[in-house]
Amino acid sequence: MTEIWAQYARYNRLANEALYAACATLSDADRRRDLGAFFKSVHGTLNHLVLGDRIWMTRFAGSVHPSTGLDAILFEEFDALRAARAEMDRRIEAFFAELPAGFVERTFRYVNNAGVETADPASVILPHFFNHQTHHRAQVHTLLSQLGRDPPVLDLHRALRPNPAS
Repeated sequence: MTEIWAQYARYNRLANEALYAACATLSDADRRRDLGAFFKSVHGTLNHLVLGDRIWMTRFAGSVHPSTGLDAILFEEFDALRAARAEMDRRIEAFFAELPAGFVERTFRYVNNAGVETADPASVILPHFFNHQTHHRAQVHTLLSQLGRDPPVLDLHRALRPNPAS
């Protein structure tokens, strides 16, 4: 069952690479424009995704991530944000390629950002981890359309093909 998570981690990296390439065509002003999304802008949403992944990867490692607002801007500059995303995707892909024994049977106990002590099984958290990324990438996808750009194709089955253009 662990192979599926490695596949999702690979897809996550490929989808993020495509999305960031499209976002790189925007001006800084357009990336930061408040378009009414949950995290307001492309820049805000991309920062949220890096933050969310940091939080979960810290929990997966058995540590505690300091609480912060989920709308925190970790990186003001797009190039620094893009580099942090690429590093996080390498970390995620490496982690899920070699999951620790018993990882998928674990229950994760943590204090969420609202300060609530929580316990969730990996069978809920792992799909959430990857679904959360897909959810917010879809928001950025829509924001790109609103900004007059052609968003990239992010379908899993297309991204994982040897020739994704087909």
